[in-house]
Amino acid sequence: MRADIEGANRELAEARSTGKPCPPLRGRLLPEGDVESAYRVQQLQARAWQDRGERRVGAKIGLTSRVVQEAFGVFQPDFGVLTDVMAVGDGVEVDIDRLLQPRVEAEIAFVLDRDLDDPQITTVDLIRAVDHVLPAIEIVDSRIAAWDISIVDTVADNASSGLFVLGTSPRRLADVDLRLCGMVLEHAGEPVSVGAGAACLGNPLHALHWLAGTLARAGDPLRAGDVVLSGALGPMVSVTPGAAYEARISGLGSVRACFSRGGQ
Repeated sequence: MRADIEGANRELAEARSTGKPCPPLRGRLLPEGDVESAYRVQQLQARAWQDRGERRVGAKIGLTSRVVQEAFGVFQPDFGVLTDVMAVGDGVEVDIDRLLQPRVEAEIAFVLDRDLDDPQITTVDLIRAVDHVLPAIEIVDSRIAAWDISIVDTVADNASSGLFVLGTSPRRLADVDLRLCGMVLEHAGEPVSVGAGAACLGNPLHALHWLAGTLARAGDPLRAGDVVLSGALGPMVSVTPGAAYEARISGLGSVRACFSRGGQ
């Protein structure tokens, strides 16, 4: 089958605007395994957001945790675009009606102070380019009904992006062992997800390395000032309306995502 790029873009845009998820795109509008066409759909969406006045502020890496990969039968990372409209303040209530099927996951966010435009980037280059790291909660979402996604579906849907929350106490890389730092995500004082930096492709820096090289080779590199969400440190958790979730990451502090009850 031929990829219907425009058709897939229209269905995802309609799902966003109406709040009604669409059926999976794979095998219907996009061929199974056609990741290249899925990224073309993603680019159309990002262009539309920019035309609306949204400002690109970075990127997110998805499918870095083995637990998450196994949950969806997807065994390679992907990426999506972050815009200023997706950013939510630490502890600021999120209108849950903005989202379709929200889930939360705790992550480590990198903030860059140098461009990463060399496709042959080294680990030393990465370390020099990171200004600081922050604890983060990504509020993932899917415009695909029942989260019935493959790599094609999630890539086209901007890597199942929703919103993101950053902590407010920056740390230098030299002060944190990203591989060993433990994570606990709590709801109502009870742990609902646990993990560690090693769950993110072995080390969140490995995820950043993959993304930096991928984007540099594509001619759209990460830039100074960009925020990069490096991927889940543990299992995703479905959001309960009216709930608050707090992620604690050793060496990095904590960050909270709070949700309205909805239906207002």
